[in-house]
Amino acid sequence: MSTKAQTVAIIDDDPLVRSTLSDLLQENGFESFAFSDSASLLNSSHRCFDIYLVDLRLANESGLDIVRNIVVRHKAPVIMLSGYGDEIDKAIGLEAGADDYISKPFNSRELIARVRALLRRCHNQSELLQSVVAVEGGGVSFGGFTVDRGNRRVYNSLNKEVSLTNAEFRLLEYMLINHDRIIDRGELVDHLGGDLSQYVDRTIDVMILRLRGKIEISPSKPVHLQTRRGRGYVFVLNPQT
Repeated sequence: MSTKAQTVAIIDDDPLVRSTLSDLLQENGFESFAFSDSASLLNSSHRCFDIYLVDLRLANESGLDIVRNIVVRHKAPVIMLSGYGDEIDKAIGLEAGADDYISKPFNSRELIARVRALLRRCHNQSELLQSVVAVEGGGVSFGGFTVDRGNRRVYNSLNKEVSLTNAEFRLLEYMLINHDRIIDRGELVDHLGGDLSQYVDRTIDVMILRLRGKIEISPSKPVHLQTRRGRGYVFVLNPQT
């Protein structure tokens, strides 16, 4: 019995890069679709992909804008591609919602490994969250917020969606799965991937602060996403009142 190939969208304005990536992905068992810009992506008959590879610096538009749209519309994992090795570019890409980052010229084996690792992480976290949901009676909720695991969305007490980047959702998801357990920064870096520790020393701390601003009534006095000084962070699912 054959398994359906996972789909990869490539958005890059360099025809040689598109061709090289398409061939590489096809050779490794993926179904690839190459686009030169966001317009051709939107006009594609194939509306949703398992993962996206997006060039950071396109000729006539920003790859960052494409990433933001993918995160909002599809909640799918994204790997940024760029010929620039600037550390700031990497940080901006992650803040826009990308899950990982790889510089051109890329090593073929490394790129395929990262694609597979990111897809595996997303799949595993989805399964883990499903088990948590099953245990807790069909839904994960905290402090008036509800997590819709199927659509990868979070809603507040007024049933309005809370805008989270893909990375923020994955951080929240991991904290929920491991609620009431202290998690150090290194474990979160390992989970989120993207070589965060190599180029953004305090990225996890910044992401925690931003997530608190979206899910805590008083971000400066968090009741759910708490700090344990010198040890890490803990998500308190049902804080004592």
